[in-house]
Amino acid sequence: MKNNLPVDAIADAVAVLNNKDVIAYPTEAVFGVGCDPDSETAVHRLLGLKQRPIEKGLILIAANFEQLKPYIDDSALNETQRETVFSHWPGPVTFVFPARASTPRWLTGRFETLAVRVTDHPLVIALCEAYGKPLVSTSANLTGLPPCRTTAEVRAQFGDDFPVVDGMTGGRLNPSEIRDALTGERFRQG
Repeated sequence: MKNNLPVDAIADAVAVLNNKDVIAYPTEAVFGVGCDPDSETAVHRLLGLKQRPIEKGLILIAANFEQLKPYIDDSALNETQRETVFSHWPGPVTFVFPARASTPRWLTGRFETLAVRVTDHPLVIALCEAYGKPLVSTSANLTGLPPCRTTAEVRAQFGDDFPVVDGMTGGRLNPSEIRDALTGERFRQG
């Protein structure tokens, strides 16, 4: 993976995010589509694009744990649970945490929890740092089609004008593993 990150592309993506729109970007295994988690308008645009019901809830991806704290109640975790989470971060494991009471329903869906991940993908880290907060992150694909793994695949599914941060995925074959932060239960194999 290149170390010289596309500064202009990141700045352009941040401008799109600030406009309450959706972007695509490479993650550990596939391209993701994401938006501002604090914008109900942006999240509804993403849900409409994906034809995803709001009840399913969403994942937030972040550059660091501090970015996730406004959305999750990490006080519910004991030291052992916390050590387990941090032993997998940064990396391709998503953990389901109790959500803060203030976390919007457009993120949690029908749940009292929120799925979150601290990524190790350099481009996503740079993007979240430039934006100053986590992004909603779900696979870049239209309903019934496989997740995109390249910029060309994103453009083929979403159109040539769709805002994409060009880059390489992290090379993993499977999307992130999803586990319960409290129980360790695995919801999705990584």
